[in-house]
Amino acid sequence: MIAAYQARCQKQVDAALEPLFTAPHAELERLYAAMRYSVFNGGKRVRPLLAYAACEALGGAPVQADGAACAVELIHAYSLVHDDLPAMDDDDLRRGQPTTHIAFDEATAILAGDGLQSMAFDVLANTRHNPHSAEIRLSMFQALALAAGPAGMVGGQAIDLGSVGQQLQQPALEVMHRHKTGALIEAAVRLGALASGRADEQALAALSTYARAVGLAFQVQDDILDVESDTATLGKTQGKDQANDKPTYPALLGMAAAKAYALELRDQALQALQPFDEAAEPLRELARYIVERRN
Repeated sequence: MIAAYQARCQKQVDAALEPLFTAPHAELERLYAAMRYSVFNGGKRVRPLLAYAACEALGGAPVQADGAACAVELIHAYSLVHDDLPAMDDDDLRRGQPTTHIAFDEATAILAGDGLQSMAFDVLANTRHNPHSAEIRLSMFQALALAAGPAGMVGGQAIDLGSVGQQLQQPALEVMHRHKTGALIEAAVRLGALASGRADEQALAALSTYARAVGLAFQVQDDILDVESDTATLGKTQGKDQANDKPTYPALLGMAAAKAYALELRDQALQALQPFDEAAEPLRELARYIVERRN
């Protein structure tokens, strides 16, 4: 089921994203090409999938979440472009392709990331892409800004850079990853729920519990794959965390305990969805997929 759902959602969000990358002037064609490259160089589209699934779980139509899906993917793509830069993680490979600063150049990559970030908020603000009430659009705008900024993803990256070579205990490691990885995953679910037009506080609370669990499970599984998988399968340099002496769940807990923790988080996510009917089945499948994926 999840493969078909993923294919449908990928096709839908890609169709919504494509028109955004037409350069308005010839002088900007290289910048827009770098931005497009950063978004369309592969990727599982997990965050858009979560946005669509959350919208559907509350009875919304998938098209209602197009703006939310585009916005979270644009923020995710920007974060990867900047994370790969020499000043950050200094990676040459992403999704099996040269990273943006390798395919273009470092300055263009920085500007492409900047452009993708601002484009995400323009998508949410623009009724052509996100045709909801001003109140809903503002709520979505605020949720994404919080998740993407210093209280969320950017803050998590700062903690990550400051943790190289340190022995973090599990609570500190979770703080880092709930910011760096989890915050945007939580935002994807919240934006999708808001896009349904049917999100009450009770539903949002349950979905937030779900999203916190899958957001952390995603990172735990990433840490596991960095040890057990290979570069060709991952599409990025395998073993980079260990080589950079970064704190990870397998290093802290041991591999068996890290795998058990990922399954525990999956079960927490599924438990949070108990109040929902079969319309939430894609969310349940995504929770399972996140801890079973191999890349």
